[in-house]
Amino acid sequence: MAKVLIPVPARDSDPSEVAVTWRVLTEAGHTVRFATPAGEQAACDELMVTGRGLDPWGRVPGLRRLVALGRVLRADGAARAAHRALLADPAWRKPLVWNEITLDEVDGLVLPGGHRARGMREYLESPVLQGLVVDAFRRDLPVAAICHGVLLAARSVDPATGCSVLHGRRTTALTWSLERTAWRVARRSRFWDPDYYRTYREEPGQPEGYMSVQQEVTRALAAPEDFLDAPPGDARKTSGRHRDRIGDDGPAFVVEDGSYVSARWPGDVHTFAAKFAARLG
Repeated sequence: MAKVLIPVPARDSDPSEVAVTWRVLTEAGHTVRFATPAGEQAACDELMVTGRGLDPWGRVPGLRRLVALGRVLRADGAARAAHRALLADPAWRKPLVWNEITLDEVDGLVLPGGHRARGMREYLESPVLQGLVVDAFRRDLPVAAICHGVLLAARSVDPATGCSVLHGRRTTALTWSLERTAWRVARRSRFWDPDYYRTYREEPGQPEGYMSVQQEVTRALAAPEDFLDAPPGDARKTSGRHRDRIGDDGPAFVVEDGSYVSARWPGDVHTFAAKFAARLG
C-alpha cells in the first residue's frame, strides 16, 4: 500500500486533522510517517484536545478543568480517541526531520492545519516545506490539504512558473465564515487572548478578513471562482455546528481536483481522509 508523509509543526497542529487522518489512512492499510522541524515528537494544540482554556474562566487554576464552551469548540470524541492512539504510534514518537526528507519513496503528501499562531507560523512560512509541496505537485503525487494546510500549499510557488502550485486548481480551505465565527466567539470567551483563532491579523488599512485563510488562498488561484464552498442553504455543511463521521459525510465538504484533495475544517476530516485513502488506492 501507499507510503504517506505528514509534515507537522513542533506544536499547535490541529489534533482532529492530524490524528483522524492518520487513523483513517492506517486503517486503510497505508503507512504514515511524520516529519517535524527538528525530528522531535510534536504536540498538537492542547486547547483543541481538552477544551480547557476556551471558557472565560480558563485562566483560573481552580476552575480551568471545568469545561463548558470548550466542549463545543474542542475536538470531538472520535478525534480525541484517535489522538490518544496517535500518541503511542512509533511514527509519531520518532518523526523525520523537515530538512532531511525527500519524496523519493513517498506516494502521497498530507498537509494538516491548525490555527494557533504560536506554533503554526513556522510551518506555514517554512521555505523547506514550501519546496517540498512544489516537488510533490511537480511529481503529480496525490496531495491532500485541509484548513490552514491549504494555505501552506497556496504559498508554495513553483519557480518555473512564478505561480502557486494551486494556480489553475480548484480548492477549498478554511472559509472566512467559519474562521470569523470562531474568532468572534473566542474574543469573548478567551478575552485575554482574543486572536487565538486568527493565525494572521490584518495590517492597518487592510479590510477585515484580508488575511483570512480563504482570502489569501483565493489570491493565489487563477480565478476567484476556483475557491469553492458548500451551498449556503445546507446548514449541516455551513453552520460549523456539525461534524462528519465515518458513514456520515453529510456535514462534510471536500473538493477533488485531479490528484489534489482539499477540505475546510475538522468537521470535514473523516470524509477528507477517506477520499484521500481511496485515491491512494
